[in-house]
Order: sequence, then structure tokens, then C-alpha cells
Amino acid sequence: MDAKTLQAGLNELLETLKDGQRGYAEAMTDVEDADLKQIFKKYAAQRSEYITELEDQMHKLNLHPEEESSITGTVHRAFINLKGLITGKDRHSILAECERGEDYAKKAYETAQKLQGIPSELQALIAKQAAGVTQGHDEMRALRDSSK
Repeated sequence: MDAKTLQAGLNELLETLKDGQRGYAEAMTDVEDADLKQIFKKYAAQRSEYITELEDQMHKLNLHPEEESSITGTVHRAFINLKGLITGKDRHSILAECERGEDYAKKAYETAQKLQGIPSELQALIAKQAAGVTQGHDEMRALRDSSK
């Protein structure tokens, strides 16, 4: 795989992580339920950590994270509707939107795991992060289902 394709794939993953991190950080400050505040705080911190890990790996490979990506031109903003929902304070809707964001993150990791010619250290990192994202997705889904 050429470096350009690899960089584009990793930048797409970074954008998805940044989107999730911003979404959870915003949700954390706006939501009233103490349990959700803690969960959103945990996932905002997780995404922040994932961004740092991924950027570190990219620098080791002499790939440079883009500051503001326009890879797909219309990058899907997974958590964009969260702010509006939170003002409505509907727990089920907030959790459904978080799960939708997690669906998008899972797809981004599935795509990244299919990238060819990735160094094994980076591949291991992506696999580890993908497992964390899947766990987040499952937790959001379980919380959503229990909030009906």
C-alpha cells in the first residue's frame, strides 16, 4: 500500500475519533444524569487517548496527521445531532444518538483494519482501539435499551 492511501485512511480514523471526543465532551457538560456524565467523560478521555496513540504511530511512520481533514469532502459528523437532543434532555434519544456515533466509529475501524501493508505495531494499535470502540458501542446500546 502506498503511503498516501495509508495516510488518508489514518486521517479518516483520526477525524472520526476527534468527532467522537468532541461529541462526548459536549454531551458530558450538557447532560444532567450523573451516570451519563461519567460515561461520557470516560469515552471523551478514551477518544483523546486514542488520538494521541494514533498520531504517535503516524509520526513514527513519517505520516503527518492533517489538522482539518476534508478527505471525503463531506465527512459525516456522527455526533452533530447530540447537542440539540441534550437540550431536550431525553435520555433515550441521547443514548440512541451516541450509539449512532459509535456505529460510525466501528465502521471507520473496520475500514482501517482492511488497510493493506500496515506495520504490525500500528495494526495492533488499531485492533486494540477497535475493541474499545466496540465496547463503547455495546455500552451505549445497552444503556439505550434499558432507558426505554
